[in-house]
Amino acid sequence: MSSSDIEIKQQILPRGALYLTLLALVTTIASFVVMMGITSISPTKEVTQLIIAVNVISILLLVYLSYATVRKLFLFKNKEKHNDLHTNIAFIFALIASIPSIIVACFSLIILDNRLNSWISVDNNKIIDMSIKAAQTYTEDNAQNLLTTTLSMVIELDQRRQLFSLDRGAFSDWLTYDAGRNNLLGASLVKSTGEIVVSANLFNDHTMPPVPLSAVRGAAGDRPVLIPPGATNLVGAVIKTQALPDLYLYTVRSIDASALNNMRIVTNNSSEYQSLASNRTNTQIAYALLYIELTLLLLLTAVWTGIAVANRVVQPIRLLIGAAEEVATGDFDVSVPVRNSDGDIASLSLTFNNMVKQLKTQHTDLISAKEQIDERRRFTEAVLSGVTAGVISVNTKGDIAVINRPAESMLLNDNVSTIGSNLTELLPEFGEIFTTARDSGRSSSRKQIAMTRNGVARSFNVQITREDADTLNTSYVVTVDDITDLVAAHRSSAWADVARRIAHEIKNPLTPIQLSAERLRRRYGKVITEDREVFDQCTETIIRQVGDIGRMVDEFSEFARMPKPKLAATDIRDILRDASFLVEISNSQIKFDHEFASEPLIGNFDSRLLGQAFGNIIKNASESIDAVLQSATITEGHILVRANSAGTSIVVEVLDNGKGLPAENRHQLLEPYVTTREKGTGLGLAIVKKIVEDHGGQLELYDAPIDFHGGRGALVRMVFPKIVQAES
Repeated sequence: MSSSDIEIKQQILPRGALYLTLLALVTTIASFVVMMGITSISPTKEVTQLIIAVNVISILLLVYLSYATVRKLFLFKNKEKHNDLHTNIAFIFALIASIPSIIVACFSLIILDNRLNSWISVDNNKIIDMSIKAAQTYTEDNAQNLLTTTLSMVIELDQRRQLFSLDRGAFSDWLTYDAGRNNLLGASLVKSTGEIVVSANLFNDHTMPPVPLSAVRGAAGDRPVLIPPGATNLVGAVIKTQALPDLYLYTVRSIDASALNNMRIVTNNSSEYQSLASNRTNTQIAYALLYIELTLLLLLTAVWTGIAVANRVVQPIRLLIGAAEEVATGDFDVSVPVRNSDGDIASLSLTFNNMVKQLKTQHTDLISAKEQIDERRRFTEAVLSGVTAGVISVNTKGDIAVINRPAESMLLNDNVSTIGSNLTELLPEFGEIFTTARDSGRSSSRKQIAMTRNGVARSFNVQITREDADTLNTSYVVTVDDITDLVAAHRSSAWADVARRIAHEIKNPLTPIQLSAERLRRRYGKVITEDREVFDQCTETIIRQVGDIGRMVDEFSEFARMPKPKLAATDIRDILRDASFLVEISNSQIKFDHEFASEPLIGNFDSRLLGQAFGNIIKNASESIDAVLQSATITEGHILVRANSAGTSIVVEVLDNGKGLPAENRHQLLEPYVTTREKGTGLGLAIVKKIVEDHGGQLELYDAPIDFHGGRGALVRMVFPKIVQAES
């Protein structure tokens, strides 16, 4: 028996079950032997009741063992996996054993009841009673005859009292003659002490038994006493003589021995019969308990046999199931024991072990291949994450397979699921390029596109390259470069060069023109009398226009020669207050509000350049409000300047309720020579953007929020890096 079989039996069988079962078996056998009358112990009523009590206790023990076994079997089934077959086999064995046992017990009880009914019946009672009465009548007749004979002999004896006194020998002869004539076995005259005085000399083989003294004492009252046969076939009588004082006549006669023996047998059988009749119910209960006890023993034996057989049959299958589950969890070192005695199960176990070995080899190869692929993937991801360009891998349908972080940050929102999504659906701007590259059959296609991301227009250089693979698994690599800053830098550089050339070419003749106009006005102003007003107007126009052109040339020069900022740790709130104050004093019709953080907003700033940028933004806001006030669209202008900390950044916002910014091509306002004002040069926001970027920040243009004058006006946001001061 294997250790697993022992463990299962210990889990299912109650403690001490085997010893209790053996005790119940011994009790059953002993009770059956006693009830059958095989032993010297007679199955009397008391013995039968004792047997009933012992067997009731034994049955209760067997019932407890049966319940405990079935209960533990169910608990074992629910606790352990794959025990349905194990439990079913045990119950099948129990049914196979218990059903025939119950049927046999029922039939046996019925037969026993019928036999007892046939033995203990009214007719049998009558026959036994009649037999006893017949035997008793025969004995009583013989005793009565003896008693009559004895009385007649006493009468004759009293008549011969003189003979007794004179001649004892003659008296003895007469007594012998009279006893022989009456067919007596013997006759004697005895004293009250039982001593024989005279006895008949009958020559026969029988020895006359001594007279019982109790019979002598009973006959002292002049009434004859009959002596029953007892253990012998002799009947005696004792009677007191009248003529002979203190002497008793004692007579003995024999009865037919066979008749007397038959009477004794009938009497004994009648006693046994009456005992059996009075013990009938106890006998039936005792045998019923024996049958129940035997059935329970067979049931327990069948269950335990079923458990043993189930262990032998089911255990290899359970081992296979358990090993299969281990393999399913990834443990390929498991194996099941192979026993040749298991037959087909052994072949199945051997095949399973071979399969596991093959799976282990394949699993090892797959893991090795996976590690190589993972290593290559990590290398590819490291390369892709290290480049600034966005890289997207798609299949023929345009479904995204791989996308690196720069591509996601450039093109998509953070909450958008990318892997498995369609490129054309996520980025419609890429649909035409991808379709053209896929349908053209060329190895690569390139195109520049403009897209708006987070309210900012960006320029991207998109290149689509087809991977060399089979036709069915063709994939494409989309490379995206954000060239917005590059284009802006090239454009700014070009405009700066243009500005320098314009400033140089225009500024040289401006001074002679202005000087000549002023000289004409001084020299000929007093001489000319006709059309003097026209002359003054023309010279004023020349001087004014030259001044405007000069200021424009100065802006060109300033844009072309933008100095590098001299950075120093500065509180940006001070710069904002100074820049705002310069605009406030010249625009009393506008309401100015400041919302600054209570703590210092320290950063590396050039106060002069940044003050110029802030002043330009606030000045543009005031001019936008002036244009609206002139058209009477609003009654009061309002400019709000805010500065707050946001993590590691400083956010500066300027809000106004002026005419706002155009919705289309708003990003172009940051480019040189793009303006919405009639006399604007288009260099103000370009200069501001250049200053902000030189400070490591970014400039953003939005509409005013809804909580600021109902969303009327514009919002200019500038974000700068903040110096995080270490705590002391």
